[in-house]
Amino acid sequence: MATPPLPELLIEPVVRAALAEDLGRAGDITSLACIDPEARLEADFVARRRGVVAGLACARLAIAALDPEARVEIVAADGDAVEAGARLARADARARALLSAERVALNLLGRLSGVATLTRAYVEAVAGTGAAIADTRKTTPGLRALEKYAVRCGGGVNHRFGLDDAILIKDNHVAACGGVGEAIRRARAAAGHLVRIEAEIDRLDQLEEALAERPDVVMLDNFSLADLRAAVAQTKGRAVLEASGGVSLETVRAIAATGVDVISVGALTHSAPVLDIGLDT
Repeated sequence: MATPPLPELLIEPVVRAALAEDLGRAGDITSLACIDPEARLEADFVARRRGVVAGLACARLAIAALDPEARVEIVAADGDAVEAGARLARADARARALLSAERVALNLLGRLSGVATLTRAYVEAVAGTGAAIADTRKTTPGLRALEKYAVRCGGGVNHRFGLDDAILIKDNHVAACGGVGEAIRRARAAAGHLVRIEAEIDRLDQLEEALAERPDVVMLDNFSLADLRAAVAQTKGRAVLEASGGVSLETVRAIAATGVDVISVGALTHSAPVLDIGLDT
């Protein structure tokens, strides 16, 4: 199933800010000096290695911002797995505009495709277990909506987007409230009927206290595999169980096999390597 595209209203400000940063005070003085203002250029966006594509609209909008009459043919689709050498898009634009937009287009396309590629690796690693792979708020400042979109392109699911769309009681909240049960009670009293509540625990002996207050989700932070299995058996479906901490491509399959519902992985966004994509004329 294709990932629904992001509204351009969310993408354009990011693209324009990146272009403004790159163009600086005088614009692309190299292209202005070397390229005839009427010259046109055709070029292909090409994957240098295999991966999962995300962010093609960023590349198209970067070019269109500098040449509104440019033609950009999107060949691949966000979420597609592509091989090295695959053509992702073809651009036909004024040469100055295309060359000035090139780095911003490639930076965003490569970054988001890298996130999608790493996410797909995690999703494939837990295939058949029933566990979902989720991101976190450990995103690049200013790129959260785009990076979380890239996670969806890779087959993952999104955790909360910010501090305002779900209650997540962390260890420091628990310490400030004097216990996980009290923290959940306070949250329940303050939350609207559509707001979900998640509580983090870092010891198995906190689980029953948390479950007694009926949270929607319990986060099991840095639990051993044995304690994860015990938590699943003890919970018996009374809450969604999310495993977090110590997750890598080497460990994620074993974590999923314990029976948890969700595994959150900060590395999807904070450590994803860029997918190498070039612009070939």
